[in-house]
Amino acid sequence: MNIFRLLFMVIIVVSFLELYVLIVVGSILGAFPTIFLVIASAALGSFLLKQQGLATWRRFQTTVAHNEVPAHELMEGFLILLGGALLLTPGFITDAIGLACLLPTLRQKIIAYAIEHFFGSSPSKQNHDVLEGEFRKD
Repeated sequence: MNIFRLLFMVIIVVSFLELYVLIVVGSILGAFPTIFLVIASAALGSFLLKQQGLATWRRFQTTVAHNEVPAHELMEGFLILLGGALLLTPGFITDAIGLACLLPTLRQKIIAYAIEHFFGSSPSKQNHDVLEGEFRKD
């Protein structure tokens, strides 16, 4: 399946789910409390986005200043950007996912999962099938 078709389908499904959840919550709480919750989650998202973004930016600059590759900071930056965008999007499902991307402990778990499952290795586990050594062609 084409990636654009998949992305389009995800956007359509998430939009309908968000609309359904907003209608259900609105019927339980009422219109004004539901609108207040959506606005409050956007405010919380912008606050967390600024706080976590600046902290990650400082760690990025420190890492670059020590002549190291800021790979972890770049992954955190991407998740912070994604989380901020999701929290600014109206809806409770995207707010939950966005909050998970902006909270440091959950973000670390997401990064560890991504490294382990998409890149094939984890910093915490040793690969005992690898024999390290040097190679010299004679």
